[in-house]
Amino acid sequence: MPSPPPPPPKPPKLLDRVRAACRVRHYSIRTEDAYAAWAERFIRFHGIRHPDAMGEPEVNAFLTHLAVARRVSASTQNQALSALLFLYDAVLGRPLDQLRVVRAHRPRRLPVVLSREEVRRVLGELTGPHRLVGLLLYGTGVRLLECLRLRVKDVDFALNQIVVREGKGDKDRRTVFPEAVKGELRDHLEGVRARHDRDVAEGFGEVYLPAALAAKYRGRPGSGGGSGCSRPGPGRRTRGRGRSGGTT
Repeated sequence: MPSPPPPPPKPPKLLDRVRAACRVRHYSIRTEDAYAAWAERFIRFHGIRHPDAMGEPEVNAFLTHLAVARRVSASTQNQALSALLFLYDAVLGRPLDQLRVVRAHRPRRLPVVLSREEVRRVLGELTGPHRLVGLLLYGTGVRLLECLRLRVKDVDFALNQIVVREGKGDKDRRTVFPEAVKGELRDHLEGVRARHDRDVAEGFGEVYLPAALAAKYRGRPGSGGGSGCSRPGPGRRTRGRGRSGGTT
């Protein structure tokens, strides 16, 4: 007697669908996390009701609550609005048309700019990797997250340049490599390379590779990306690699 067919797979959960929709569109992991978190907060705000059973009035109520009761910043409210528009349009296939939201207005502020002497005093209080990050931020003009995401191969001592990959707007760009940081950074990278070699010998030391590169190079010698793909400031303990899995 033939065995019964296997039961159909369960449909993915809503937050998993949100993440899948973000990945199909190649959104950053930070955008993916933010959109999933806002979808969950929206659902909990309305008593664990499914968004399919709600619409414009509930979205309006949630966003108005953020602006009036929670007094969130304009950027926070705009992020929540973008997340919910994405939820209904890209995930549920129900674009929202009639949103009447009390928006939080972003006030105009003058930027705080340090003098050169103040910058020297701040950098003088930093040591180790924190000092390197401070020097790079000040000397190259990169953003904090761009600095923390730099890979060893993107620091070019010969051409005096640093390549920023997947910066704001998912764009690459080149920036200057300040002479004042070269010596400290070169010494630091020697230590990073030695630590990477030890980690690889112990079965760790892999790094996150974008898109399908991890699958393409799986099983090949040095498929973990090599020391050139590692970060100049690796973590002090092993951990998972987020989207791609594995251990670093």
